[in-house]
Amino acid sequence: MDTRFPTMITVHHLNNSRSQRILWLLEELGVPYEIKRYQRDPKTLQAPPELRAVHPLGKAPVITDGALTLAESGAIVEYLADRYGAGMLIPAHGTPERLRCNYWLHYAEGSAMPPLLLKLVFQRMEHAPMPFLARPIGKGIARKVQRDFVDPQLATHLDYLESQLRNSDWFGGAAFSVADIQLSFPLEAFAARGGLDDRYPRLRTFLQRIHSRPAYQRALQRGGEYLLG
Repeated sequence: MDTRFPTMITVHHLNNSRSQRILWLLEELGVPYEIKRYQRDPKTLQAPPELRAVHPLGKAPVITDGALTLAESGAIVEYLADRYGAGMLIPAHGTPERLRCNYWLHYAEGSAMPPLLLKLVFQRMEHAPMPFLARPIGKGIARKVQRDFVDPQLATHLDYLESQLRNSDWFGGAAFSVADIQLSFPLEAFAARGGLDDRYPRLRTFLQRIHSRPAYQRALQRGGEYLLG
């Protein structure tokens, strides 16, 4: 047995979710893994209750590695890169490069995703069935919140992210890293519903660049259809 991989990692994989980037990271690292699949409810788009048997929050991604069960994308990404990367994809602890990388690991979920989730909620509210007399009020509120609050927040983040690629192809520095993998999910969501269009050529090129990586393609083949529209 390869001593680098004393246990088989299991990725508890929910379709169209953050767990897709965990598959991608494992493909980049060349680490063997198995997938346990879960499907969203087609009406609510929520994860099935079976995920609660793995982790109390019932969210993806979750991995198991031997006796370890670990949730939260940033924690999983950092754990896997530190344990199995052998210096690949993540800078050494205590370096300025590691601090920058850790910043993006936290930014992706802590700053970029909240306005994207608000956009999703209010878009659904705008198109959700409701009583006839309440429909104009509900739709009006949804549109106003998006126009006056959510969309300006999204534009601020897109401008910021675009500026970060002015001097480098990658977010973590000169080389591809886990920072780029972690940012892939919010950037896919920005492209699907958050206003990432031709006004942001560096970000569009970044997405094309990651989509062309062989490991990204292998992860899609193993993980299945991936749509965030």
